[in-house]
Amino acid sequence: MTVEPHGEDARAITAGRTTLGIELGSTRIKAVLIGPDHATLGSGSHDWENQLVDRVWTYSLDAVWAGIQESVAALLADVEQRHGVRPTTVAAMGVSAMMHGYLAFDEAGELLVPFRTWRNTSTGHAAEELTELFGQNIPLRWSIAHLRQAELDAEPHVPDITFVTTLAGYVHWKLTGREVLGIGDASGLFPIDPLTRTYDARMLAEYPGAALASFLPEVLVAGQDAGHLTEAGAALLDPTGTLQAGIPLCPPEGDAGTGMVATNAVAPRTGNVSVGTSIFAMVVLEKPLTSVHHELDLVTTPSGDLVAMVHCNNGASELGAWAELFGQFAAALGRPAEPDEVFGALLREALRGDADGGGLLAYNYLSGEPITSMPEGRPLFARTPDSRLTLANFMRTQVYSAFGTLSLGMRVLRDEGVELDTMYAHGGLFRTEGVAQRLLAAAVAAPVTVGSTAGEGGAWGIAVLAAYLAAAPEQDLSTYLAERVFGSAETVTVAPDPEDVRGYDAYLVRYVAGLAIERAAVVAL
Repeated sequence: MTVEPHGEDARAITAGRTTLGIELGSTRIKAVLIGPDHATLGSGSHDWENQLVDRVWTYSLDAVWAGIQESVAALLADVEQRHGVRPTTVAAMGVSAMMHGYLAFDEAGELLVPFRTWRNTSTGHAAEELTELFGQNIPLRWSIAHLRQAELDAEPHVPDITFVTTLAGYVHWKLTGREVLGIGDASGLFPIDPLTRTYDARMLAEYPGAALASFLPEVLVAGQDAGHLTEAGAALLDPTGTLQAGIPLCPPEGDAGTGMVATNAVAPRTGNVSVGTSIFAMVVLEKPLTSVHHELDLVTTPSGDLVAMVHCNNGASELGAWAELFGQFAAALGRPAEPDEVFGALLREALRGDADGGGLLAYNYLSGEPITSMPEGRPLFARTPDSRLTLANFMRTQVYSAFGTLSLGMRVLRDEGVELDTMYAHGGLFRTEGVAQRLLAAAVAAPVTVGSTAGEGGAWGIAVLAAYLAAAPEQDLSTYLAERVFGSAETVTVAPDPEDVRGYDAYLVRYVAGLAIERAAVVAL
């Protein structure tokens, strides 16, 4: 039932004083509208899933636009349902998407090969070559690793390339006509020089393949003009014609950057953990690292400050699969429950488990995991005859497995002397109060903070970056977030429980030793 227009929110929507954020995540595309106070006024989403086609993880471009259009349509309907008015314009908007991967286009703007996502791990030779050449870790999923591997493999499309970008950069290009990237997303395409706030000139000159400078997108920092929504872009975004052309856009960003914004973790000595299909931690550095570590990427905040990133290909998907199985069991008993109810009950049960998981062992590897040098994934659960198999221990072990690879990377940072005042966490896993937050604190041995925006995610974060366009001339991003976005935000901080830390440490010893089982499974299954 549609309500009558009322209140300040409806007036802000009608006057176009809102901002719109769209994020293309691994399993969901989401659109969010926020008001002048950064509160969410409405949202819409579309579920999608990557496909393994010819051993390549990919999404079709048709699926990209179908998902965006459905999300925007759902958003417009939701806003009208809530506030009685339908937006026709906004003050600014932005696009975010899963980082890295490979989208290569020819002179006519045609995609040369299917989109290769961050999940692909077929670029080992190129990543190793470039890491040695540049003296900086180049992960398997980075765009430059995909390009270089294509060159090494003499793929026939390589001579036709005129433009290489990320998923966020592609969508932004189609909406505005501008070939640009936010610096955070660009730092997963090619290494960034934090002093010049653009691609590293030395590394560009040393690159052994094509002349990159001619087909890399322009790098922009948060707050810079990134173009306006064109007529063609408006038609792609909203075929009904409700949203009008002319809307300013902020620089397109990756999900890591928007996660940092969504958790107010863009200042030195802060970090954030984002949990979804993948899991990654971003830690803003006070100074460069002393050594090259394959477990760590060097990327940037949306403002260009140096960040150490621990990126793991496998996050909460296996947890979700087990929750679905237990939901089916409940239905078989004649007591069906909503998925969120099942998931919450299982997570809460984890707190009743033994601190070390009762001797159980699990791997959440649906795909390869570079940090542990695993070429492919095989989800596994194993135990010894004397282990304590209870539902509580099983669920604690499953949560631990989601954090296992991440904690290995975080220990490398700790050995580098990197200090954290607090780690902010966001993602659907943290909607169940006090469970994943407490166990993550044990895994990273640092306080973990969850705020009221933890469930909002990257779509909200990119909407905030769009709102920052108006404030950028007078205020840096860190101050803007601290004073105008999060000044009155509610947060809960949980310090590591010593017993949980000891239990997790014992689990991690078992986890590292058991990687041999995972490697054997990759060969045998």
